[in-house]
Amino acid sequence: MGKRKASDVFVECLEAEGVGHVFGIPGEETLDLNESLSRSSIGFIPVRHEQGGAYMADVYGRLTGHAGVCLGTLGPGALNLVTAVADAYLDRAPLVALTGQGDLERMHKESHQYIDLLRVMRPITKWNARLSDPRIIPEVVRKAFKVAESEKPGATHIELPEDVMAAEIDAEPLPRRRVVQPEPAARELLRAADIVRGAINPVALAGNGVVRTGAVAALREFVRATGIPVAETFMGKGLVPPDNPKALGSVGLQSGDYRMAGFDEADVVLAIGYDLVEHSPEHWNPKRDKKIICIDSVPAEIDEYFVPEVELVGDLYHVLTRLSEECRHVPHQGGSTRLRDVVLGRFEKAKDDDAFPVQPPRALYEIRKALGREDILISDVGLHKLWIGRMFPAYEPNTVLIANGLAGMGFAVPAAIAAKLVHPNRKVVTVNGDGGFLMNCQELETAVRLKTPIVNVIWENGQYGSIVWKQDKKFGTHFGTDFTNPDFVKLAEGFGMPAWRCGSADEFGETLRRALDLDVPSLIVLPIDYSIDVAISDELGVETVAT
Repeated sequence: MGKRKASDVFVECLEAEGVGHVFGIPGEETLDLNESLSRSSIGFIPVRHEQGGAYMADVYGRLTGHAGVCLGTLGPGALNLVTAVADAYLDRAPLVALTGQGDLERMHKESHQYIDLLRVMRPITKWNARLSDPRIIPEVVRKAFKVAESEKPGATHIELPEDVMAAEIDAEPLPRRRVVQPEPAARELLRAADIVRGAINPVALAGNGVVRTGAVAALREFVRATGIPVAETFMGKGLVPPDNPKALGSVGLQSGDYRMAGFDEADVVLAIGYDLVEHSPEHWNPKRDKKIICIDSVPAEIDEYFVPEVELVGDLYHVLTRLSEECRHVPHQGGSTRLRDVVLGRFEKAKDDDAFPVQPPRALYEIRKALGREDILISDVGLHKLWIGRMFPAYEPNTVLIANGLAGMGFAVPAAIAAKLVHPNRKVVTVNGDGGFLMNCQELETAVRLKTPIVNVIWENGQYGSIVWKQDKKFGTHFGTDFTNPDFVKLAEGFGMPAWRCGSADEFGETLRRALDLDVPSLIVLPIDYSIDVAISDELGVETVAT
């Protein structure tokens, strides 16, 4: 094709990777890149803060399995990406972050807006590189996407010096190849099957890995064939529907979860796609006496409470399918549903709770009633996230999205925009605290501009609720947690979207259903009463996880 501008070659490489959207804000140092994007098949989506764009890329990656792409210029633009890039890194979401940079010739000295972004991004990415020469563009782009999407997926970063992107080059994209997963040795599989068949009270703990590797059907068949009950992490919600008799519920909020889900009595624990970042194994193996079978895409993390007897490393779908075949002749009958029964019992009872301000179980009951089994609820970070993780019934994976590993506030609004772009035919609802909502509410303009009909629900109580809860538990009082709010209805109307403030629980349900029928984004303010304890600690014990 002859020599072309390096930024054109870079964008051709993005197209070869199947990139459909780039979320970000242009800058002086990315002028060539943005000009090249304007002539490409890739949609550039301007956002109102780089963090919002990176959260969009994060969730785009979670839901598609293909790396979402975000863009910031050098200095402040790049640094604004950091929180959401770290979120993708810890929650195993494939993401490629692009940042501008000044010319190569000024990087050795003090220079306007120059920060060593490679060093900044290195601890929160799987790999990153500077395009120090235009000739390496095809290799760097291919590696960034391969590393981001390979198990366990996460964030990568490419720095784009201004003078390099303006250079002339004759180069072509490298071909995209499917990542090959290893398979466990037959002897390891047979050893695991022997342990499962000989177990007295086996239990499974399934997490994010099952969701992101597309192994849900295989897990459900494994449960049916073996009779082994399954507890889900917060990131694994929906792997086994709550109406399945072998579903133990979501664990990870407090120590008593595992006791009531039968982990105390379990002699064998199958950790399936379980990321230790979700919840420390110390909480379900405190005596270090469980025989653990680790089924995952990479070898197990080192942890004194997590020493597997057998590791089955490979494609989770195939591993679970083969293990099902080996173990189906000795189905297990055990499993404690006490945790699920307590939590769902509280949830069902909430439908008759007319208290106002509304209590969280009733609010979640109305949301569940308004959404279909494949519709999406996105939680921001705060006390409401614990209620959703604890109590909201999910019937399919990736229908309850939570920022878990890093747990950064401001996740929900941009995440919902990305979810609606990926699944335009599904309903998408966010639940935000009045603290976290204001951290990225500027992306309401992006939602209106893109005409993504998401419904944003704000649980309003004028406090950082999770910190109030923790301070009250520890000190009997709270400090530094109270604030005032703008009129959220007027704020939303200023962005050009319909909005309502609810005066009763019944009104909330009616308003939510009306909002979900609209073809524009909307907002609902719901005064919330956090006086009841999310921990349900009388039955379940003390809380052990951060929000």
